[in-house]
Amino acid sequence: MAAVAGALDLVRYVGRWGSRPAQHVLGNAGRFTYLLIDLMRGLTEWRVYLPRMFTQATHIGYGSLFIVLLVAGFAGAVTSLQTGYQFTGSLPLYYAGAVISESMILELGPVLTALILAGRIGARYAAELGTMRVTEQIDALESLGRSPITHLLLPRVIAGILVIPALTMFANATGIVVGYLTAKGSLGLTYADFEYGARYFFRPLDLWYSLIKSYCFAGAVTLIPCYIGYNTQQGAEGVGRATTTAVVSASVTILLLDALTTKLLLGVK
Repeated sequence: MAAVAGALDLVRYVGRWGSRPAQHVLGNAGRFTYLLIDLMRGLTEWRVYLPRMFTQATHIGYGSLFIVLLVAGFAGAVTSLQTGYQFTGSLPLYYAGAVISESMILELGPVLTALILAGRIGARYAAELGTMRVTEQIDALESLGRSPITHLLLPRVIAGILVIPALTMFANATGIVVGYLTAKGSLGLTYADFEYGARYFFRPLDLWYSLIKSYCFAGAVTLIPCYIGYNTQQGAEGVGRATTTAVVSASVTILLLDALTTKLLLGVK
């Protein structure tokens, strides 16, 4: 009997601790769903969030443009150098144009831009909203009859969804141009060869694919940090934890969405 009682206690212990992660995941999923519903309801109050949206769009677009273009340029240059290292002598030189352009449009441009903004914008959103939560500014806004969703979250989310795809297109163009200039200097690639290779392998779906990915990534970069920051607890320590969690969660979600969109849109089997 003692052995049976001990086994039952062990089962209860394991079950209790095993159910906590499931409850945590389900609780977050429920709160996130309610947040999405509140965001949809708040779209009608455009007079409130529209002016704030333009301010947030300026912070995201103008403030992030330099670092996005810088990283895209380095990505294009590295892609060009690696292409020359791997394919020179074994494939026609115009293949370099195809590899550089397709790599930037399909993968490097959208993903690198999203990961950069997850660290820059995601951390900022989580820290700002988390600080407002722990200092009871959000509670004060609610006590005045104002909606924190409309005043704080919607401007940030809509601004990110509008601006991040534009930053992605700029990153694609910058990476291709810098990749061509690097290939021209290191491989002796002419513009005619580069253009022929880029055109030969290009499909109209490629640009749509890059744009669709950028919208999906924009949702991850804005919604996840806003949700985590909005639900921050435990003071200054909670703000730091929320900021770290927001960046990590947004980055992992971006990589997951990258795999899913590739499977769904390109039909990779």
